[in-house]
Amino acid sequence: MDLPLEHLATFAAIVDEGSFEGAARRLHITPSAVSQRVKAMEQRVGSVLVQRSRPVEVTAAGTTILRVARQMDRLVDDAERELGGGPLGGTVIPIVVNADSLATWFVPALVRAARETDARFEVIRADETMSTEQLRRGEVMAAVTATREPVPGCTSTRLGVDRYYAVAAPGFVAANFADGVSAETLQRAPMVEFDRHDAFQQRFIRRITRARIDPPRHFVPSSAEFMLAIELGLGWGMVPELQARDALAEGRLLPLGGTRSAGARDRAEPASPAAIEMPLYWQRWNLSSPVLDRLSAVILEEAAAALGADPAVRNG
Repeated sequence: MDLPLEHLATFAAIVDEGSFEGAARRLHITPSAVSQRVKAMEQRVGSVLVQRSRPVEVTAAGTTILRVARQMDRLVDDAERELGGGPLGGTVIPIVVNADSLATWFVPALVRAARETDARFEVIRADETMSTEQLRRGEVMAAVTATREPVPGCTSTRLGVDRYYAVAAPGFVAANFADGVSAETLQRAPMVEFDRHDAFQQRFIRRITRARIDPPRHFVPSSAEFMLAIELGLGWGMVPELQARDALAEGRLLPLGGTRSAGARDRAEPASPAAIEMPLYWQRWNLSSPVLDRLSAVILEEAAAALGADPAVRNG
Protein backbone atom coordinates (compact mmCIF):
# COMPACT_ATOMS: atom_id res chain seq x y z
CA MET A 1 0.00 0.00 0.00
CA ASP A 2 1.63 3.21 -1.24
CA LEU A 3 0.78 6.18 1.00
CA PRO A 4 2.96 9.24 0.35
CA LEU A 5 4.24 11.13 3.38
CA GLU A 6 2.49 14.33 2.29
CA HIS A 7 -0.84 12.47 2.13
CA LEU A 8 -0.35 11.05 5.63
CA ALA A 9 0.62 14.49 6.94
CA THR A 10 -2.50 15.94 5.32
CA PHE A 11 -4.72 13.34 6.97
CA ALA A 12 -3.22 14.07 10.40
CA ALA A 13 -3.75 17.81 9.83
CA ILE A 14 -7.42 17.23 8.97
CA VAL A 15 -7.95 15.38 12.24
CA ASP A 16 -6.00 17.96 14.26
CA GLU A 17 -7.84 20.93 12.74
CA GLY A 18 -11.24 19.25 12.57
CA SER A 19 -11.92 20.15 8.94
CA PHE A 20 -10.52 20.07 5.41
CA GLU A 21 -10.43 23.88 5.37
CA GLY A 22 -8.46 24.02 8.61
CA ALA A 23 -5.95 21.51 7.26
CA ALA A 24 -5.61 23.58 4.09
CA ARG A 25 -4.80 26.71 6.09
CA ARG A 26 -2.26 24.85 8.21
CA LEU A 27 -0.53 23.28 5.20
CA HIS A 28 -0.83 26.39 2.99
CA ILE A 29 -2.62 24.52 0.21
CA THR A 30 -6.16 24.70 -1.18
CA PRO A 31 -9.09 22.75 0.29
CA SER A 32 -9.38 21.09 -3.11
CA ALA A 33 -5.83 19.76 -2.80
CA VAL A 34 -6.62 18.41 0.67
CA SER A 35 -9.71 16.66 -0.67
CA GLN A 36 -7.78 15.16 -3.59
CA ARG A 37 -5.13 13.71 -1.26
CA VAL A 38 -7.76 12.11 0.94
CA LYS A 39 -9.57 10.65 -2.06
CA ALA A 40 -6.28 9.23 -3.33
CA MET A 41 -5.64 7.56 0.04
CA GLU A 42 -9.18 6.19 0.20
CA GLN A 43 -8.79 4.69 -3.26
CA ARG A 44 -5.51 3.00 -2.25
CA VAL A 45 -6.93 1.74 1.05
CA GLY A 46 -10.31 0.79 -0.39
CA SER A 47 -12.24 2.34 2.50
CA VAL A 48 -13.65 5.67 3.59
CA LEU A 49 -11.17 7.20 6.04
CA VAL A 50 -13.07 10.22 7.36
CA GLN A 51 -16.66 11.38 7.56
CA ARG A 52 -17.01 14.90 6.16
CA SER A 53 -18.79 16.26 9.23
CA ARG A 54 -17.91 19.22 11.44
CA PRO A 55 -15.69 18.34 13.14
CA VAL A 56 -14.63 15.44 10.94
CA GLU A 57 -15.05 11.92 12.32
CA VAL A 58 -12.43 9.28 11.66
CA THR A 59 -13.70 5.87 10.53
CA ALA A 60 -12.32 2.54 11.75
CA ALA A 61 -10.03 2.36 8.70
CA GLY A 62 -9.08 5.98 9.23
CA THR A 63 -7.99 5.20 12.79
CA THR A 64 -5.36 2.81 11.45
CA ILE A 65 -4.16 5.35 8.89
CA LEU A 66 -4.05 8.08 11.53
CA ARG A 67 -1.81 5.94 13.73
CA VAL A 68 0.52 5.37 10.76
CA ALA A 69 0.54 9.10 10.05
CA ARG A 70 1.46 9.95 13.64
CA GLN A 71 4.20 7.35 13.71
CA MET A 72 5.68 8.53 10.42
CA ASP A 73 5.69 12.08 11.75
CA ARG A 74 7.57 10.86 14.81
CA LEU A 75 10.14 9.02 12.66
CA VAL A 76 10.68 12.04 10.41
CA ASP A 77 11.17 14.27 13.43
CA ASP A 78 13.70 11.82 14.90
CA ALA A 79 15.60 11.74 11.61
CA GLU A 80 15.70 15.55 11.46
CA ARG A 81 17.06 15.65 14.99
CA GLU A 82 19.83 13.18 14.15
CA LEU A 83 20.73 15.17 11.04
CA GLY A 84 20.68 18.44 12.99
CA GLY A 85 18.07 20.02 10.76
CA GLY A 86 14.90 19.70 12.80
CA PRO A 87 12.98 22.66 14.20
CA LEU A 88 13.67 23.70 17.77
CA GLY A 89 11.61 21.47 20.05
CA GLY A 90 10.54 19.18 17.22
CA THR A 91 6.95 18.01 16.94
CA VAL A 92 4.49 17.96 19.81
CA ILE A 93 4.10 14.59 21.56
CA PRO A 94 0.50 14.09 22.78
CA ILE A 95 0.09 12.12 26.01
CA VAL A 96 -3.09 11.24 27.90
CA VAL A 97 -2.87 11.27 31.70
CA ASN A 98 -5.42 10.93 34.50
CA ALA A 99 -6.08 13.99 36.67
CA ASP A 100 -4.72 12.53 39.93
CA SER A 101 -1.36 11.61 38.36
CA LEU A 102 -1.18 15.13 36.94
CA ALA A 103 -1.83 16.56 40.40
CA THR A 104 0.89 14.51 42.08
CA TRP A 105 3.89 12.90 40.35
CA PHE A 106 3.49 13.30 36.58
CA VAL A 107 4.22 16.99 35.99
CA PRO A 108 7.70 16.89 37.62
CA ALA A 109 8.43 13.84 35.46
CA LEU A 110 7.30 15.73 32.36
CA VAL A 111 9.49 18.73 33.23
CA ARG A 112 12.48 16.43 33.51
CA ALA A 113 11.59 14.74 30.20
CA ALA A 114 11.28 18.11 28.45
CA ARG A 115 14.69 19.13 29.75
CA GLU A 116 16.33 15.88 28.67
CA THR A 117 14.68 15.53 25.26
CA ASP A 118 14.04 19.15 24.19
CA ALA A 119 10.63 17.91 23.06
CA ARG A 120 7.27 19.60 23.47
CA PHE A 121 4.29 17.82 24.98
CA GLU A 122 0.53 18.13 24.79
CA VAL A 123 -1.04 16.64 27.90
CA ILE A 124 -4.64 15.51 27.53
CA ARG A 125 -6.54 14.78 30.72
CA ALA A 126 -8.73 11.68 30.69
CA ASP A 127 -9.92 9.06 33.12
CA GLU A 128 -7.34 6.31 33.55
CA THR A 129 -9.89 3.65 32.61
CA MET A 130 -10.73 5.36 29.29
CA SER A 131 -7.35 6.62 28.08
CA THR A 132 -6.49 3.58 25.95
CA GLU A 133 -9.25 4.50 23.49
CA GLN A 134 -7.27 7.59 22.48
CA LEU A 135 -4.20 5.42 21.95
CA ARG A 136 -6.27 3.05 19.84
CA ARG A 137 -7.52 5.93 17.68
CA GLY A 138 -3.99 7.22 17.17
CA GLU A 139 -4.72 10.53 18.89
CA VAL A 140 -1.87 10.17 21.41
CA MET A 141 1.53 8.47 21.46
CA ALA A 142 1.48 7.38 25.10
CA ALA A 143 -0.87 7.13 28.06
CA VAL A 144 -1.00 6.60 31.80
CA THR A 145 -3.75 4.02 32.09
CA ALA A 146 -5.28 1.46 34.41
CA THR A 147 -5.44 -1.05 31.54
CA ARG A 148 -2.79 -3.77 31.69
CA GLU A 149 -3.34 -5.33 28.27
CA PRO A 150 -1.52 -3.31 25.61
CA VAL A 151 -3.41 -1.63 22.80
CA PRO A 152 -2.45 -3.20 19.44
CA GLY A 153 0.80 -1.65 18.27
CA CYS A 154 1.74 -0.51 21.79
CA THR A 155 3.73 -1.75 24.77
CA SER A 156 2.43 -1.74 28.33
CA THR A 157 4.71 -1.33 31.36
CA ARG A 158 3.61 -1.31 34.98
CA LEU A 159 4.22 2.05 36.66
CA GLY A 160 3.21 1.12 40.20
CA VAL A 161 0.15 1.32 42.42
CA ASP A 162 -1.74 4.50 43.27
CA ARG A 163 -3.46 4.07 46.65
CA TYR A 164 -6.63 5.98 47.45
CA TYR A 165 -7.95 6.62 50.96
CA ALA A 166 -11.37 7.67 52.17
CA VAL A 167 -10.85 10.95 54.02
CA ALA A 168 -12.83 13.83 55.48
CA ALA A 169 -12.28 16.99 57.49
CA PRO A 170 -12.30 16.57 61.29
CA GLY A 171 -15.45 18.66 61.68
CA PHE A 172 -17.20 16.64 58.99
CA VAL A 173 -16.23 13.40 60.71
CA ALA A 174 -17.54 14.66 64.04
CA ALA A 175 -20.84 15.75 62.49
CA ASN A 176 -21.45 12.70 60.28
CA PHE A 177 -19.48 9.76 61.64
CA ALA A 178 -19.64 10.18 65.42
CA ASP A 179 -21.24 6.72 65.60
CA GLY A 180 -18.68 5.19 63.23
CA VAL A 181 -18.56 4.45 59.51
CA SER A 182 -21.51 2.23 58.61
CA ALA A 183 -24.17 1.81 55.94
CA GLU A 184 -26.43 4.12 57.93
CA THR A 185 -23.91 6.94 58.36
CA LEU A 186 -22.60 6.62 54.80
CA GLN A 187 -26.17 6.83 53.49
CA ARG A 188 -26.60 10.24 55.12
CA ALA A 189 -23.14 11.79 54.75
CA PRO A 190 -22.55 13.78 51.53
CA MET A 191 -19.68 12.54 49.40
CA VAL A 192 -17.58 14.28 46.76
CA GLU A 193 -17.03 12.69 43.35
CA PHE A 194 -14.73 13.86 40.57
CA ASP A 195 -17.36 13.35 37.85
CA ARG A 196 -20.06 10.86 36.93
CA HIS A 197 -17.43 8.29 35.88
CA ASP A 198 -15.78 8.33 39.31
CA ALA A 199 -16.39 4.99 41.01
CA PHE A 200 -13.87 5.13 43.86
CA GLN A 201 -16.33 6.28 46.52
CA GLN A 202 -18.81 3.51 45.66
CA ARG A 203 -16.01 0.95 45.76
CA PHE A 204 -15.16 2.09 49.28
CA ILE A 205 -18.83 1.95 50.34
CA ARG A 206 -19.19 -1.61 49.06
CA ARG A 207 -15.99 -2.65 50.82
CA ILE A 208 -17.17 -1.25 54.15
CA THR A 209 -20.88 -2.12 53.97
CA ARG A 210 -21.21 -4.85 51.31
CA ALA A 211 -24.23 -2.84 50.18
CA ARG A 212 -25.22 -0.47 47.40
CA ILE A 213 -26.36 2.81 48.85
CA ASP A 214 -26.92 6.21 47.27
CA PRO A 215 -25.63 9.07 49.45
CA PRO A 216 -25.98 12.77 48.61
CA ARG A 217 -23.14 13.75 46.30
CA HIS A 218 -21.24 16.73 44.95
CA PHE A 219 -19.17 16.76 41.75
CA VAL A 220 -15.84 18.63 41.65
CA PRO A 221 -13.90 17.80 38.44
CA SER A 222 -10.42 19.01 39.41
CA SER A 223 -7.96 17.16 41.65
CA ALA A 224 -6.75 20.16 43.65
CA GLU A 225 -10.24 21.59 44.13
CA PHE A 226 -11.61 18.09 44.86
CA MET A 227 -9.29 17.79 47.84
CA LEU A 228 -9.88 21.41 48.90
CA ALA A 229 -13.63 20.79 48.92
CA ILE A 230 -13.12 17.81 51.23
CA GLU A 231 -10.80 19.80 53.52
CA LEU A 232 -13.42 22.54 53.76
CA GLY A 233 -16.09 20.03 54.79
CA LEU A 234 -18.18 19.71 51.61
CA GLY A 235 -18.15 15.92 51.94
CA TRP A 236 -15.92 12.87 52.19
CA GLY A 237 -14.05 11.35 49.27
CA MET A 238 -11.24 9.12 48.02
CA VAL A 239 -7.91 10.94 47.67
CA PRO A 240 -4.57 9.58 46.42
CA GLU A 241 -2.04 8.81 49.15
CA LEU A 242 0.50 11.16 47.58
CA GLN A 243 -1.99 14.01 47.66
CA ALA A 244 -3.42 13.36 51.13
CA ARG A 245 -0.18 12.67 53.01
CA ASP A 246 0.55 16.19 54.28
CA ALA A 247 -3.07 16.95 55.15
CA LEU A 248 -3.28 13.72 57.16
CA ALA A 249 0.00 14.45 58.94
CA GLU A 250 -1.19 17.94 59.85
CA GLY A 251 -4.65 16.77 60.95
CA ARG A 252 -6.51 18.67 58.26
CA LEU A 253 -7.95 15.37 57.08
CA LEU A 254 -8.87 12.16 58.89
CA PRO A 255 -9.11 8.66 57.39
CA LEU A 256 -12.40 6.78 57.40
CA GLY A 257 -13.11 3.10 57.66
CA GLY A 258 -10.65 1.62 60.13
CA THR A 259 -8.33 2.15 63.06
CA ARG A 260 -4.60 2.74 62.97
CA SER A 261 -1.77 1.43 65.08
CA ALA A 262 0.20 3.82 67.27
CA GLY A 263 3.08 3.69 64.80
CA ALA A 264 0.77 4.44 61.89
CA ARG A 265 -0.71 7.37 63.81
CA ASP A 266 2.78 8.74 64.36
CA ARG A 267 3.40 8.53 60.61
CA ALA A 268 -0.07 9.87 59.81
CA GLU A 269 -0.78 6.86 57.59
CA PRO A 270 -4.42 6.07 56.75
CA ALA A 271 -5.92 2.83 57.98
CA SER A 272 -5.41 -0.03 55.55
CA PRO A 273 -9.12 -1.03 55.34
CA ALA A 274 -9.81 2.33 53.69
CA ALA A 275 -7.27 1.85 50.89
CA ILE A 276 -8.40 1.25 47.31
CA GLU A 277 -5.46 0.27 45.12
CA MET A 278 -5.27 1.13 41.44
CA PRO A 279 -2.35 -0.26 39.39
CA LEU A 280 -1.14 2.15 36.73
CA TYR A 281 0.53 1.32 33.41
CA TRP A 282 2.49 3.27 30.83
CA GLN A 283 1.32 2.41 27.33
CA ARG A 284 3.21 3.80 24.35
CA TRP A 285 3.66 3.12 20.68
CA ASN A 286 5.85 0.10 20.01
CA LEU A 287 8.11 2.27 17.90
CA SER A 288 11.85 2.85 18.14
CA SER A 289 12.14 6.60 18.71
CA PRO A 290 14.92 8.30 20.72
CA VAL A 291 12.54 10.93 22.08
CA LEU A 292 9.75 8.50 22.94
CA ASP A 293 12.27 6.05 24.42
CA ARG A 294 13.80 8.71 26.66
CA LEU A 295 10.40 10.07 27.68
CA SER A 296 9.33 6.56 28.67
CA ALA A 297 12.52 5.96 30.66
CA VAL A 298 11.97 9.19 32.62
CA ILE A 299 8.30 8.41 33.30
CA LEU A 300 9.16 4.92 34.56
CA GLU A 301 11.94 6.21 36.82
CA GLU A 302 9.81 8.98 38.33
CA ALA A 303 6.83 6.65 38.78
CA ALA A 304 9.03 4.10 40.55
CA ALA A 305 10.17 6.79 42.99
CA ALA A 306 6.63 8.05 43.62
CA LEU A 307 4.52 4.90 43.43
CA GLY A 308 6.87 1.97 43.70
CA ALA A 309 7.08 0.01 40.45
CA ASP A 310 7.90 -3.51 39.34
CA PRO A 311 8.44 -2.93 35.60
CA ALA A 312 7.26 -5.66 33.27
CA VAL A 313 6.81 -4.84 29.60
CA ARG A 314 4.03 -6.38 27.53
CA ASN A 315 3.73 -5.92 23.78
CA GLY A 316 0.52 -5.48 21.83
